Amino acid sequence: MSSDHDRSKKVGSNRPISSLQRMERVPPMLMLLYVGLVGTTVLFAVLVGAYVFTRLRSGLPGNVYPLPRFFSLSTIVLLISSYVISQARRLYDQDDLATLRRCLGATLLLSSIFAGLQVLGWRELMAQGVFFDGMASGTFVYLISALHVAHLLGGMLFLLTLLLRTHYAERDAVRSLVFIRNPYRRLQLRIITIYWHFIDGLWIALFAAFLFLY
Repeated sequence: MSSDHDRSKKVGSNRPISSLQRMERVPPMLMLLYVGLVGTTVLFAVLVGAYVFTRLRSGLPGNVYPLPRFFSLSTIVLLISSYVISQARRLYDQDDLATLRRCLGATLLLSSIFAGLQVLGWRELMAQGVFFDGMASGTFVYLISALHVAHLLGGMLFLLTLLLRTHYAERDAVRSLVFIRNPYRRLQLRIITIYWHFIDGLWIALFAAFLFLY
């Protein structure tokens, strides 16, 4: 009788996991992140669509003004920051909190540089005579890029919190052990890494749209 029961359990264990079961296994914070990323994607898709419609409807020739070079520089900086933060989970698995702290700090510094370059890009737009309250297409460039920076700042706040907690844990052996063995910290690193790569990919898509439409 018991062998039949064991056999039935083994048969059940070989059944493929349904999509609903996979969703139930996703941590709530990670699920909220995915939902937020979908909403953010829809928001920017609508804005870019409106930008395309406005740009084509205006009938103005393209490439009248060059795209700010600071936008190109900021793209390179953001790509570097994405590579740097991708090392965070590996360093965490290696229990290397000192290098992890430097990794998070470097990512925070690079993101600050990115935001500063975006501001310089807006100043370059104004120097070209493109203002926020001027042409509708110019307004969308300001609006879309500023909204992207706002999303980046939200990630920077989360990153700063994690950086401070890493620095605090690093200073004591017991706190370091608790930090490394805490699955919540691993989840936080996973969340910020996913979010950062999303912000990076989103900007690349927006930058490409600016190149073709500006």
